[in-house]
This record gives sequence, structure tokens and C-alpha cells, in this order.
Amino acid sequence: MILKALYDYYNRSDDSVPFGYKYVQMSFVLVISKDGKLLGIEDYRDENGKGKECLVPNGDHKNGLTPMLFYDNPQYLLDYSDQEDTKKRTTAHRKHLSFVERCKKVADKSQDGDLMAVCKFYENGELCKVSEDPLWNDITKNPHVWLTFRIDGHAELVVSKSFLLDFNDDDNPTEGRCLVTGKRQEIVRICTPTPIRGSQSSAKLVSYNDESYCSYGKEQGENATISKEADFAFSSALKALTAKGSRNKFEIGSRIYLFWASSKDATSRNAEEALYTMFGATEDDDPNKRIELACQVFKDIFSGKRPVSDEDKFYFLGITAPNPARIAVVYWNECKLKDFARIILRHFDDMEIIDTRSDDKKRPYQGLHQMMGAVTLSGKSSDVQPNLPDATIKSILQGLPYPVSLVQACIRRVRAEQDISPYGSPCRVAILKAYLNRINDNNKKIEVMLDKQNDNVGYLCGRLFATIEKIQEEANNIHNVRDRYLNAASSAPSTVFATLLNLSQHHLEKLSQNRQIFFQKTEQEIIGKLPADGFPSHLDLNDQGRFFVGYYHQRQDFFTSKEDKEETEKWNNL
Repeated sequence: MILKALYDYYNRSDDSVPFGYKYVQMSFVLVISKDGKLLGIEDYRDENGKGKECLVPNGDHKNGLTPMLFYDNPQYLLDYSDQEDTKKRTTAHRKHLSFVERCKKVADKSQDGDLMAVCKFYENGELCKVSEDPLWNDITKNPHVWLTFRIDGHAELVVSKSFLLDFNDDDNPTEGRCLVTGKRQEIVRICTPTPIRGSQSSAKLVSYNDESYCSYGKEQGENATISKEADFAFSSALKALTAKGSRNKFEIGSRIYLFWASSKDATSRNAEEALYTMFGATEDDDPNKRIELACQVFKDIFSGKRPVSDEDKFYFLGITAPNPARIAVVYWNECKLKDFARIILRHFDDMEIIDTRSDDKKRPYQGLHQMMGAVTLSGKSSDVQPNLPDATIKSILQGLPYPVSLVQACIRRVRAEQDISPYGSPCRVAILKAYLNRINDNNKKIEVMLDKQNDNVGYLCGRLFATIEKIQEEANNIHNVRDRYLNAASSAPSTVFATLLNLSQHHLEKLSQNRQIFFQKTEQEIIGKLPADGFPSHLDLNDQGRFFVGYYHQRQDFFTSKEDKEETEKWNNL
């Protein structure tokens, strides 16, 4: 299923590498005559030292001797090694011999004059002259650069010969029913490497081991038949999605997440870009603009303003490198694009929270990186515990309750910093609201802004604590009530609220009569909704979350004018 989705992505992409080819940055070209004599070395690098991008036959350095076709690095093509160890130098020389042998095999089969000239270059001992060229020192500085040949008088490189694409090293290819395409085709013995961050260059998404994968006499690729066409397509798609600068991926912790739509129309591309805005670590300084653009795309898709077909799907793939030799799939999800838009909109709705810091009174969007950074000590998403992003992404993409570990980490940070004021980050409150609204515990759903109809005891205690703190602020211009009592009030209200109410009476006496009446009414309205037996002795995790949301809502309400409240309610109803 994953391979088929990647295969389809390769075939629908306009900029896919042609079948059987790949792009490499060619740095140096050996110019030789028809009889194989070395005439010089051309420098294909630009002013930044990068090689010229060239289309060459596909190939990868796998374990063992795996030379390319008429292009390679200095070790294979020039028999160069910077190793002093005799064993390593011997291995490097064997790689060179394998390159020459493969070139001769192709040249003999094709009888092409240009390919034969390359073989004569080695047969006539011209290789020793390469070290005399002025560019030799530049080549040896980077033993991983790409080199190839050009025949004097020809504009194209030898590696561009179309015959090379049809060459098959396997004299007895195995055919089978491809599990991806369903066609009976030549199958691969070992799939193409698709290295990612944290893995070695030979790591593969699909791999076989001689001893572990051998049943009924079938070895390696015969156990799960994948054709050369399918192998090239899905590996090329994976490399494109994970490439540097790709806007179809984001990374968090040790995980790499890829996403793409099955269609290439404008709506699907906009959905991909919107998801990158949500999950990618963008440097946009206008969060309101981001939420408007990303949210509007999914609203248009779900409402039908941007028509999509029932066949249009959206894919999400999470991968990581548990060790250098392996690539592991940690998450996979696929669904119809319209259903995906509905699920994402639910996340937007759950994470909405009032924020009076914004100039236009709209709440900035809190993306995945902001959510993870909000619950870490450093404030960096890269420092989050490994499994938390996976669980959070699963909740977002499948409409499931947010992980308990997320709200636990969030409350720990609130308690440690004791800052959940209107001028702090609203992200933690948004996380608490989203978590509480997705669990089914028979409590009233939490609104975006202050809800005076919410009679949950935790929510009421949070509101009352915010009111007492505001009274102290206006009376003494300090708020040490929060520093001294916030943690106790949010976990064991009965132990501190009697003291807090007594303190608030002393602070009220310092205020004007109008402010005294206002705060007394606010306190009475809140206390009147509390249970008859008074403040609870203990608040569980969920009610502790409601405490902090209630506290935040009440504080925001104190800083929000009547006009601002009306504007906020209007924006929420859009």
C-alpha cells in the first residue's frame, strides 16, 4: 500500500526523474581521444564549487562492488585511495577493477566506438597521466566527487549514451508478478537504497537478508517480488519527498514525516502547502496570516468551494532510522482528501483559544512544532520525548483524543513556570482545551473564551483564583498570589482558598467602590456555582487542566473590552 502510493506519486509528478536515470552533480570530465589518449580534464564546477547537474543512468553504491556505468567517484574511476591501510587500499583497487570490467562488458556488447575509447584509455595505461593534470589536487581533496568521460570533438558526455539505459548486468534475470504494479516483469534482487537522516548510504525502505529472508528456496527479492520499474519509481519518489528543501516533509525529533496528495491538481497542491504550513518549521512572523491561509484551504475543500473527487486521497508517512542500516515506518495513514480536510478542521477548532495579544484579536495558529516546544523545558520541539510527536500526529490526523502524555507534560511546564497569563503563550491552554474537549467524561465542552455557564469545579476554581489575583494586582500592583498559591490551588483547592478569600477582602478595601462592587459580584457569581460542600480536597488531572483553562479565560476576560468580545465571537462564527 505504501509502495503503491509512492509509485503513483512518481508517475503523477511533473518533475520526476525519467525512468532509469538520476541526477548527479558532475564535477570533472576526462577528455579523451578516439584511441583512448588523455587530452585533459575539464572543470564542471561553478563558482561555489558545485558540480554541473547531469542526467546519468541510475545506480547506487550498495554493499560490495557496485560500480556505476561510465561515471563514478575517484576510487572507482581513477583507482585513487587516500587510505594508508593496506587492506583498505586493496579494497579500493578491487573497486576500480570492477569498474573497468563493467565498462568493458558494456563496450563489447554494444561495440560503440565512444565506449570502446574509454576501455582503450585503461588498456593503454593513460590512467597514470591523470595525476599530472593541474586539476588533480582538486579531485583528491574530495574523493566523493563525480567524474565521467567525453570524447574529443563531441559535445555530449559518454555517460549520456542511450544504450547504457538498456544494459542489464544480470544474464539470467528473474521474472515475477510485481506486487506493486500487478504486471509480470523482471524483478529486483535488492531494492534501491533510499538513505535518510541518521542512516547510512545503503539503507533501504525495503530490504532483504540472505539468511532471514529465505523460504521455499527463494532468496532476497524473490520473497516479495518488486519489478525494476516499481523499485525505481517508489525509490525516486521517496528521494524527492525527503530531499533538502522539500515542502512535502517536516522533521521533528528523530522522525521524518512525508505527505502528499494522489492528485496533482491545484486543490491538492494547495492542501499539501497548507499542511506544510501547519506542521513545517516555517519562519513566518505572521501567525494570523498562516492560520487564515491554511485553514481557509481546508474549509474550501470540505465545503465544496474547491471541488475534489471521491478518488482524491491524501497520504501521510512517518519514517525514522532506528539504526544506520535500517529505515523503519513509524506511521502510515491514508484517507479521502475531503475527509482529511474535515479532520484537520476539527484540530483547528479544538486548538482555538482567545488571545488578546493579537492586534486584530484573532488567535494565532499553534502548529505541531509550537505544541511540542510548549511542553519542553528548552522550548524547542527537537527536545521533546521521542514518542510524543507520533502520538500527537496520530490524534490530529485520525481525530482521536490527544495523548495523555501531552497534557501531563503541558501541566508540568505550567506548574514549573507558573505562567499562564494573557501575556504568556496561549499554546499550553489551547492544548489543555483540545485534550479536554476530545475526551468523553460527561463534562461541558470548553469554549474559546470565558464561559460563565461552565459549572465544572476545576474551571470555577481557576476563574476564582484569577479574580483574586486580579484584585491583588489592582490593590498592590503585585501578583505574588500566583507565585505562592497557584500549584496548591490547582491540585488541592480546599487547602488554600479560605486563606485566599480572606486576603482578597483586605485587598478589596484598597480599591474604589465601583471596582469593589465589580469584583464582589464576580466572586459571588463564581462561588454560587460551587458545590454545597465547598471546595474539593483534590482535583484530578482533567480538572487540573480545566482549572488552568478557567484561570486563563477569566484573566483574558479582564483584559478584553466589550467591543473586543463581540469581535471575537463574530470571528469564531465564521
